[in-house]
Amino acid sequence: MLNQRKKVPGGFLGRAFAVFGAAVNASNAVENHRRPAKRDLAILGIDPKAFDQL
Repeated sequence: MLNQRKKVPGGFLGRAFAVFGAAVNASNAVENHRRPAKRDLAILGIDPKAFDQL
């Protein structure tokens, strides 16, 4: 989790917007029967390899 925080600039608000955006993108991908982007899953704390098992 610490490494992911370094990738998102802007402190708390930047991180909050990044998490919200990643959640929206992942949700849209799942609703449209597509696989979410690895970056979005990583921001949300979901292992991209584990997501395939769902």
